[in-house]
Amino acid sequence: MGTPVADRLPAALARRIALAAQGFAEPRPTGVVDGRHLRRLTSRLAVVQIDSVNVLSRSHYLPAFSRLGPYRRAALDELAGRRHELFEYWAHEASFLPVRLHPHLRWRMAAAEEHAWGSMVRIQQERPGYVAEILDRVRSDGPLKASDLTEPRPDRPGSMWNWHAGKVALEWLFYTGAITTRGRTSAFERVYDLTERVLPAAVLQVPTPDPADAVRELVRTAAGALGVATERDLRDYFRLRPAAARSAIAELADAGQLLPVDVVGWGAPAWLDPAARRPRWVRARALLSPFDSLVWERPRVERIFGFRYRL
Repeated sequence: MGTPVADRLPAALARRIALAAQGFAEPRPTGVVDGRHLRRLTSRLAVVQIDSVNVLSRSHYLPAFSRLGPYRRAALDELAGRRHELFEYWAHEASFLPVRLHPHLRWRMAAAEEHAWGSMVRIQQERPGYVAEILDRVRSDGPLKASDLTEPRPDRPGSMWNWHAGKVALEWLFYTGAITTRGRTSAFERVYDLTERVLPAAVLQVPTPDPADAVRELVRTAAGALGVATERDLRDYFRLRPAAARSAIAELADAGQLLPVDVVGWGAPAWLDPAARRPRWVRARALLSPFDSLVWERPRVERIFGFRYRL
């Protein structure tokens, strides 16, 4: 197929498309915000980043507040905990995701030695027997927290993640998909359990797609959440590698599921979700976490909104 001609898109329209895709073009609910609103929002965003920083509120609670207004935070906890409609995994960063995406991230779990980092990879290479013992303990004893393990914490002043060996082993197993998060304690500590005891059977029974097919679905999902995006934007949403993301983008473009556009002032080729709304105006005002998917990628923020911020 020949390369399709890119439509020219005014920067202001691209900004409105991005805001609409992220849920800022709709009026806030007039009644009580409940699980239905949160389910729809998390499905739209696909990735809700988690961070342990807790100043105003933990970061994963803020995107819903920014778009829907006040709501019971316990209702979001229930989607991930009691209802298991969301699961935790490494997507953009540590994130809550709709369980439908679990099969599309199994390639990352299967290649954990290639994608994980630091002490997680080392402990599996250097102490595989210990890692197996931790997995056996979860299997036999049930849900487990890192604090349940009597392991000395390493003395590394200034380290953000001062994990002991048991926590590292649990995080390795979490990365591989052998275990997942059953819930969180009031102190925000992960409670780990076997994945097959947490996720719905209907999700676990979905055949694992070929990695290329899975990456294509992740790029398509990112396009829906972003509305209009550069290649970098699309791959950054799920932290995809450039070559795999480029192949997926090309295949989606050939299928008409991504449309090439030239956004005035962006200085880079962009792609439009064919289903994206093109509102004539967006009147929204919201407090945003720096971990919100609207603003987490700073080059995109500079392109769309024309400002720079640093933490």
